Amino acid sequence: MQNNILNELYDIITERKKTVDILDKDGEKSYTKYLFQEGINKILKKIGEETSETIIAAKDASNGSGAEDYNVLLIGEVADLFYHVLVMLAELDIKFSEVEEELTERAKKMGNLKQMKEVDKNT
Repeated sequence: MQNNILNELYDIITERKKTVDILDKDGEKSYTKYLFQEGINKILKKIGEETSETIIAAKDASNGSGAEDYNVLLIGEVADLFYHVLVMLAELDIKFSEVEEELTERAKKMGNLKQMKEVDKNT
């Protein structure tokens, strides 16, 4: 796969996981290391929070008032969500490249829209 910011971020995250018990060079604590120390439940809680914040920001952005400000907020929330999902993948030892491969396979199926079932929306 070609190199991109998500790959680079995932690599940084996995490095932090390997050195979770070591302070950074400047003695500062790392938020990523903190998440790994807290474990999967904390990571999943953050994903839930970021998902909710993304939904709210998207709803605000879709209203059209002050669109530029709302779009900036939405972009930030999506970035937070992506970051926390990458931390989850690293915690579960799932390589980001595996997700990319899955997306590549799905992209090959684009245009093969299945016939949707008629649903009674009143029930």
